[in-house]
Amino acid sequence: MNNSTTACAAVNRRKTLRHRRQKNDDHQSLIPGLPDDIAQICLNQVHHPSTLFSVCHSWRKLIYSPSFPPFLSLYALLLATNQVEFACFDPISSKWHLLPPPPPDPPLRILVKHPSFISRNLPIQSVTVSGNLILLAATADQFQPAISRPLIFNPTVKKWSYGPRLAAPRRWCAAGALGNSVYVASGVGSHYNVEVARSVIKWDLDNSSGPESDRAHYERKRRWKWEEMSGLKDGKFSREEIEAIGWKGKLCMVNVKGDAAKQGIIYNVETDTWQDMPEGMLSGWRGPVAAMAEEILYMVDESKGVLRRYDEERDVWVEILENEMFRGAEHVVADGGRVCVVGGGGSGIVVVDVVVETPRLVVVETPVGFQVLNIHVLPRMSH
Repeated sequence: MNNSTTACAAVNRRKTLRHRRQKNDDHQSLIPGLPDDIAQICLNQVHHPSTLFSVCHSWRKLIYSPSFPPFLSLYALLLATNQVEFACFDPISSKWHLLPPPPPDPPLRILVKHPSFISRNLPIQSVTVSGNLILLAATADQFQPAISRPLIFNPTVKKWSYGPRLAAPRRWCAAGALGNSVYVASGVGSHYNVEVARSVIKWDLDNSSGPESDRAHYERKRRWKWEEMSGLKDGKFSREEIEAIGWKGKLCMVNVKGDAAKQGIIYNVETDTWQDMPEGMLSGWRGPVAAMAEEILYMVDESKGVLRRYDEERDVWVEILENEMFRGAEHVVADGGRVCVVGGGGSGIVVVDVVVETPRLVVVETPVGFQVLNIHVLPRMSH
């Protein structure tokens, strides 16, 4: 047998061993002695999937499978050299993963930087509803609205799709979500229009509570539409991008960011009526705000670097934690007992555990060369 034949035989043996190991990994029992379906019922009860991640390969595969209860992850809109990317941060592996690109037809062309706005980015407005990330408004070339139909990303199936067409595509609007519905108010289209600036529209996703057939999903999407709701009394909410915060069956929003004098209003979803924001809520609204499970409001005072919680009974914002990294905060999101804050300039993300008696703080490093434009919390993507 010559050297060439011997080398080939050795390579084939290694391939065979590797194949056997892979086959064994693929069929490795989750818990020896138990059927996999029973074992998974046991493992599904583990509240912290991170404890399963480092035990063995089969458990690691399990926590990313569609059959395992999805844990929460950070989703971010990132900017690098005027190029927008969508990414997900996996808190178990501590890695960033890019989302699949949006559909190419029609192409998504978003303008973020422009010489007329040297000191700021042009906004991209997005919300989360029923476990989906939804892009609602942005600016295209010639300052035209970039989105005529909402773009929806479903992390469970890792796919993008489209929502119902907007009769009046817009930018610099108020955008928010409550329950299974998306709300858009005010804004500017290709030019200012007082009717658009005072309009309020709603899109009910009518989310199915369980698995549904392709036919049922198609029929549900066919029913999607935008509905006109009770309008605003003026167009003061079309000056910049505004977050309408869903809280206790209402949408809360202010028309100016930071410490400047502002107008605050609240929309009651059940009665389809608007009212002025309580005095204490308005005077203390000094930075980005988010609602935990639509029940507890958190706000970051961007000038003082203080995280606060709203006390509805006393109509005051109560201090939780002060930290230098909160200064200049641009975005905040709250879910799963944690408040996530994007620092000034979109340079980093601070995660605060607000459930424990003494709040704990962790810094999530953003991908090198990227600036964070916005963040959300959604179930992790399936692998």
